Amino acid sequence: MHIKVLGPGCKNCTTLEANVREALTRLGREAEIEKVTDYAAIMAHGVMSTPGLVIDGEVVSYGRVPSPTQIQELITQAG
Repeated sequence: MHIKVLGPGCKNCTTLEANVREALTRLGREAEIEKVTDYAAIMAHGVMSTPGLVIDGEVVSYGRVPSPTQIQELITQAG
């Protein structure tokens, strides 16, 4: 599983990354987590409002910081 956290490195982006790591820990799963800070790369995903969350190439959240529980659900749905 490949997870991307999209954002310039702001507090919300940092919180989202921490929530992703917490969700993975709770699920007992591992994933490659990539931080994408380049605006062109972020916009290439169609995300205009950060932070954004991409799981296996699919944008699953943007413009907000989902809780670890919400991220667990997104990861489970992604497979």
